[in-house]
Amino acid sequence: MSRHRNSLIREAVERLDRLMAIGESRLSAKQTARQQGLPDWTCSTGHIHSYKTRSVYQEQTIRFLKWTRATSGLRRLAEVEAHAEELATAYLQQGMQAGWSAWTLATTRSALRLFFGDRALAAAVPLPPRRREDIRRSRGPVAQDQELNPAHWQELIHFLRATGLRRREVAALRVGDLNEAAGVVLVRRGKGGRTRLAPVLPGVEELLQQLQAGREPEERIFARVPSHLDVHALRREYAQALYRLLSGRALPPATGRLQPVDYDRVAVEQVAVAQGHNRMDVVLRHYLR
Repeated sequence: MSRHRNSLIREAVERLDRLMAIGESRLSAKQTARQQGLPDWTCSTGHIHSYKTRSVYQEQTIRFLKWTRATSGLRRLAEVEAHAEELATAYLQQGMQAGWSAWTLATTRSALRLFFGDRALAAAVPLPPRRREDIRRSRGPVAQDQELNPAHWQELIHFLRATGLRRREVAALRVGDLNEAAGVVLVRRGKGGRTRLAPVLPGVEELLQQLQAGREPEERIFARVPSHLDVHALRREYAQALYRLLSGRALPPATGRLQPVDYDRVAVEQVAVAQGHNRMDVVLRHYLR
């Protein structure tokens, strides 16, 4: 019995393994989207290009499959696939009734659409809009902030405000990756395994010198990044400062639907590249507003 119970999950993991495309560029898909007059973020290659996406999509997919097995008795992937539309629809409808957030619902549907290779899966389910004002992450004080003494981490905090690196990126950073003269930091393995040069905001030249002085190029710059440090909030500060610097403009309006005249598109694209997102919608929704 246990062999059959586990086979569904095993089949799912094997399929997700086959969907992985780490290091492969999405450039051609984005170019196709532009030619069709669509925003870049609507395109999909049908593959997973980052380990973070794999982790999130696998969690959502397996949760769905366990629900399917418990409610319908289906134990093989082929059986589930034959009823994917009705099952996914029922699952999302149940999630809405249970009060799932708009973000969780959208992520779940995206994960299932990729997993089953159907971009129209459960299209009949009217998901609630994802409103920026409903985002709570890094928008104010949280409990973990009280467990961290900022006075003990001033160098790290100032560095993150000036570079906008992710937690894993700054943890892996080495002394030789700092280029004070060029004003950039080399991120060897960012999101999706991509390498990038992150611009360093002006005003931290002395800090960079201190971090490099008398140290070997292969030495890690920071021996530890505290788990309670809100790195995302510091990335947000960096994005906003960089946008102001590049555009010479104020931030886009905090409320309402954005119009092209409300922001500097070139500056937003540059911020997206600097942060390793390469997606304007992420920068506009999560960082600049």
